[in-house]
Amino acid sequence: MSETNKSPKLPPLQIPPELEPAYVNLARIMHSSTEMLVDFARFLPGMQAPLVTNRIILSPLSAKLLHRALGENLAKFESTFGEIQIPSGPSLADQLFRPHHPPSKPPDSDSE
Repeated sequence: MSETNKSPKLPPLQIPPELEPAYVNLARIMHSSTEMLVDFARFLPGMQAPLVTNRIILSPLSAKLLHRALGENLAKFESTFGEIQIPSGPSLADQLFRPHHPPSKPPDSDSE
């Protein structure tokens, strides 16, 4: 194999011990002519508004490479664990995170 066909060896990632993982179930994506901005948020039942836990700013090239890497990894995941089914009809967020409505009061039994 020639030297030009080898992939560059990337340095190992340094993960700070205090880095906390963040569970997210919502992403908002915006862009300008030079940047892609992704807000990752967590929205759980009973919350008034989603809590943004991470904001990532990428160049359009980095966003496209991330898109490709996610696609490749999803394909590998599905080949191992089966196809990921996306629910049809109302959105999953609508089904899981609709506003909480307490049950209505039972009719007054004394009013009869």
